Amino acid sequence: MATKELKTYSLAEMKDKYIGKVGTQERDEYEYELRMDVLGKMIKAARQERNLTQEELGRLVGVQKAQISKLESSANSATIDTILKVFKALKAEINFNVKIEDNFIKLA
Repeated sequence: MATKELKTYSLAEMKDKYIGKVGTQERDEYEYELRMDVLGKMIKAARQERNLTQEELGRLVGVQKAQISKLESSANSATIDTILKVFKALKAEINFNVKIEDNFIKLA
């Protein structure tokens, strides 16, 4: 009996096949959602590191606990202003990197 050799795929190949190639609208939406999810997880990790509840962080920022919960699950509906306020309340430094073609601009 002949054995069938299995083909392996890289993560990049799987993303291209099932989400869309880089530069397509579907891939751009996926990448955006992924970044917002990661940002939410970073907010949660920083809050927990500071031993704050969602309610306590909300009071420091001036928003309801529900908004902190929403931010932690995905920051896709948050404004930059709110995100900056959250990280300031957490005494966490935040940096932005902007890539224009092949040049990076770091904003601190």
